[in-house]
Amino acid sequence: MKPLRVIVFSLTTAALLGATSLLAQEKKAPLSAPAVVTANVDGNDMTIKYSQPKIRDPKTNEPRKIWGGLVPYGKVWRTGADFATTLEIAKPIVIGGFTLAAGKYCLFTVPTEGAGSKLVINKELMGKDRKGNPRARWGIPYNEAAEKANELARLDMKRSKTSSNVDPFTITIKKTGAGAGEICFAWADAQYTIGFKNKG
Repeated sequence: MKPLRVIVFSLTTAALLGATSLLAQEKKAPLSAPAVVTANVDGNDMTIKYSQPKIRDPKTNEPRKIWGGLVPYGKVWRTGADFATTLEIAKPIVIGGFTLAAGKYCLFTVPTEGAGSKLVINKELMGKDRKGNPRARWGIPYNEAAEKANELARLDMKRSKTSSNVDPFTITIKKTGAGAGEICFAWADAQYTIGFKNKG
């Protein structure tokens, strides 16, 4: 049988290690919560995975100007935070006039203050970590010249005002008719939408 002081030391060490592990997990918690939105539009399963940044700065808690500020107009935006936003569809769709095959894709956006906003559909899902190992693609940076071969389409989106302030950033998929729907990207006082329909 171990002496009492050895047992106490072992228990104390285990408690400290456990507390350190919990603190490490808390530190690694993402500032922008991961989110998943799913929908079944007349037999077509759709899934969008993304992260939800908030209006307030996570470091200072100060409110930020979103559109034309944190998210610049006229430039490719990661459409959320952290890893690149992905869309997965079980069956082909026609989105913004473009036929998109069943599969998984990365979504980026080019927001504008008026007309001309774009949804960028990119086929490259993988990136590399700091050691050069493959991993799910990070949302930034986005080198437009280098990405040309990976881009499938840039599609028109409609910008409109939200009825109330949206926080955090939220993506929704809504059915609008038989085999048809709409994807909406909303944050703060504006939203960007694009329609789609099942093909065939």
